[in-house]
Amino acid sequence: MNIVVCVKYVPDAQADRTFNASDNTTDRVNVDGLLSELDEYAVEEALKLVEAGGGEVTVVTVGPDQASDAIKKALQMGADKGVHVNDDAIHGSDAIATSLVLAEAIKKAGMPDLVVTGMASTDGTMGVVPTMLAERLGVPAVTFASEVTVSGSGVSVRRDGDAASVTIEAALPCLVSVTDQINEPRYPSFKGIMAAKKKPVEQWSLADLGLDASQVGLANAWTAVQSFEARPPRQVGTIVKDEGDGGAKLAGFLSERKFI
Repeated sequence: MNIVVCVKYVPDAQADRTFNASDNTTDRVNVDGLLSELDEYAVEEALKLVEAGGGEVTVVTVGPDQASDAIKKALQMGADKGVHVNDDAIHGSDAIATSLVLAEAIKKAGMPDLVVTGMASTDGTMGVVPTMLAERLGVPAVTFASEVTVSGSGVSVRRDGDAASVTIEAALPCLVSVTDQINEPRYPSFKGIMAAKKKPVEQWSLADLGLDASQVGLANAWTAVQSFEARPPRQVGTIVKDEGDGGAKLAGFLSERKFI
């Protein structure tokens, strides 16, 4: 089975994330970044499926030079090869354009049996790209999977809801997005880190995909950030000294704010 996993390089949540003052887009250059945590679950699930049934895993990402680190991490985990779509014209693209670029990259790499994604990115958290991508590829989308089973020419997915779980089946090829409850992503071993250095990574531009700059980028985005400002610093909390009436003071505090 050939599997493509779409991964994203995102600003580290522990870093001082911000926007570019020039165009209000996410700053992905002047901040530490990494493979999106939610995409690690997608990589792990693809590796488990291939280890059980054979095949190979290709990781695909779209982003600036630093996005190669996302591919590197996936290769260290065990993926076989990578594709990095890197073109200045992509800067500022929305979900619609991103799904277009990913779709064309997957087609160029060779349509796989299965496309696996995380349920969302940890920076945008929109969660719409997987379904948009499936539509562009002309395959079924089975989203928010907590368990994936591939058998013969089909895939079966368990989706856990608040009150019940449902099983969804689809024929291959198809796209599956997975949740953070599906597995426990592995840590790259020393052997995996060394092996990743020799694994092939292709870098493509928009021209390589047959796309034009007029189809992507901030100028052609359907959505844009109009303004932003830094979050104000946290205020010092109120310290209540318990002199035998601490409980009453706490109850009064909560009641005043309509918590009780």
